[in-house]
Amino acid sequence: CVPGIPPPQVKVYDLSQLSMKFERHLDSEVVDFEVLGEDYSKLAFMCADRSINFHAKFGKYYSTRTPRQGRDMTYVRHTGDLLVVGSSSEVYRLNLEQGRFLNPMRATTSEGLNCVDVSNEHGLIAVGTEDGTVECFDSRTREAVGTLRVTKAGQEGLGQGVTALKHDPTGMHLAAGDHDGIVRLYDLRSSRPLIEKDHMYGSPIVDVKYHTAVDGTRRVMSTDKRVVKFWDPSSGANYTAIEPGQEINDACAWDGTGLMVLALENRTPGCYFAPSLGAAPRWCSFLENLTEEMEENTAGNAYDDYRFVTREELERLGMQNLIGTKMLRAYMHGFFVDNRLYGKAKAIAEPFSYDEYRARKVEEKLAEERATRITVKKKLPKVNAALAARLEKAAEEEGGKDGKKKRSRDSGAGAATRRDEESDGEDAADAGAREGGLLKDDRFAAMFKDSAFEVDEDSETYRMLHPNAPKLTKREREEMLEEHFDLESEDEDEDAEEEEDEAEAEDAEAARAARRRSAAVAKVKMYAAKDERHASAFREGRRDVSSTLTLAERAAQLAATSGKKTRVSGNKELRFEAGERGARETVRARARVAGGDGPDGAAEQTWTESGRGDTKPKRRGM
Repeated sequence: CVPGIPPPQVKVYDLSQLSMKFERHLDSEVVDFEVLGEDYSKLAFMCADRSINFHAKFGKYYSTRTPRQGRDMTYVRHTGDLLVVGSSSEVYRLNLEQGRFLNPMRATTSEGLNCVDVSNEHGLIAVGTEDGTVECFDSRTREAVGTLRVTKAGQEGLGQGVTALKHDPTGMHLAAGDHDGIVRLYDLRSSRPLIEKDHMYGSPIVDVKYHTAVDGTRRVMSTDKRVVKFWDPSSGANYTAIEPGQEINDACAWDGTGLMVLALENRTPGCYFAPSLGAAPRWCSFLENLTEEMEENTAGNAYDDYRFVTREELERLGMQNLIGTKMLRAYMHGFFVDNRLYGKAKAIAEPFSYDEYRARKVEEKLAEERATRITVKKKLPKVNAALAARLEKAAEEEGGKDGKKKRSRDSGAGAATRRDEESDGEDAADAGAREGGLLKDDRFAAMFKDSAFEVDEDSETYRMLHPNAPKLTKREREEMLEEHFDLESEDEDEDAEEEEDEAEAEDAEAARAARRRSAAVAKVKMYAAKDERHASAFREGRRDVSSTLTLAERAAQLAATSGKKTRVSGNKELRFEAGERGARETVRARARVAGGDGPDGAAEQTWTESGRGDTKPKRRGM
């Protein structure tokens, strides 16, 4: 019988047919139910609307209500009483033989009762309270015969305190679970617990049962919202645990078998089978065949403790003399060797391998830490980026010189007097202006923001004023910027939005002019230098950063790119041509032929092909 929501309903299954027999719908959610007979013909459902519904084979038979909302109920078979406990201190007794409520039993320690259980051996009724106690009543006299302090008191009205109770089959021991997830076993003749078992989840215990295995071993089956645990009642040692991954509401197990069913927060109940607890019931004997097929072969591989090595590795480790012995097993293009033997040989052949491995790991760790460091990038302005870079370099050099001079002055005898004089307001202002330079001076801020002040390095005027400047085209300068700097992404929409807001107050012509200016500014890109080496190369007008290359590599790179280099110095131009010696002689020979010098010419008389052992050419007198 499985009740659930939504909607409030109950489904009854026929285990012999492994199918649902019928389902019935109720008016309210089921809190607890009891099977009053040997089969489904007599059922009692306690619902959330304070009603108790009795069902027969044909359907609902009778319904009654309790004075207070019930939380748990149990059936006393030898008296025919249905006991109901809830949010009051009274234990309601509904006698099914007379069909009426009898005088209730009253608890003296708490105003809220959470659970109730009766022993079939001696008829003792145990009630768990919100106050953390267990009160026992005699079913014959209906009077309290003892109180047991189990745990601390919980908050009133929340169902805390003692949440689950169960007598063992002998009737001499009692298992009590509390809202902290702890199960305690008591001997009814003592007030001290025999053992405490903590589920370690902090979730309230929802059910406690005693399970008897096929070999007669009795274990405790305790359930909370997350896990079902089977453990030994004498030592508290765990036997097995089941975690379905969903919230558990109740658990049911068959004695002498390993089958159990869990009521979960799911549309279908969870069915689990533990063969070590017992065989499967007769109505689901096919589970035995399924578990046999699911058993894994635990036979280990023949080469689990061996390592595969090649002949080259054997020679490197000095183990080639073991070929053909039982210590090596030939396989494909190598051999299998015992891991212990391999480790000893490697330690002898490479005694410092661990130190190298440790040093390599340390370097990798340091490299990872360096990669996570914050690097400060120097940002260039939108306009006149090259000019700003040169000014910044000059400011750094001047600052370094001033720092050295200041340190030398401060180390003298009159350092205190000079520091007092330099602390004057005007000197401090001048020092701040020198330190910031043109880049931080508000008077020249528009020079690096407004495109109207951009320096055109392609104009003739700029070439006349700067004859030593590198002759680079605009495209080459853009390529050099992309090579030495990283493009900084900026939100370019803020300036445009501000200008559009200002233009709304003006006429249409002014608005169009503002949009044109914003479009021109949007084309300007912001760059940040990659590092100091790239910034220096950019200021010097070099495309490639080859300071880390060797002389041979730079010569090869120079010959591969171009054979001619031009250097402008003042009003003079020098041209260098890189090439082989034979190529230079060919050029000279072509020059002589073009000038009219033949084999007997005057220039031929003064020119002698140089070679090993040749004398120097003779000179003609003036």
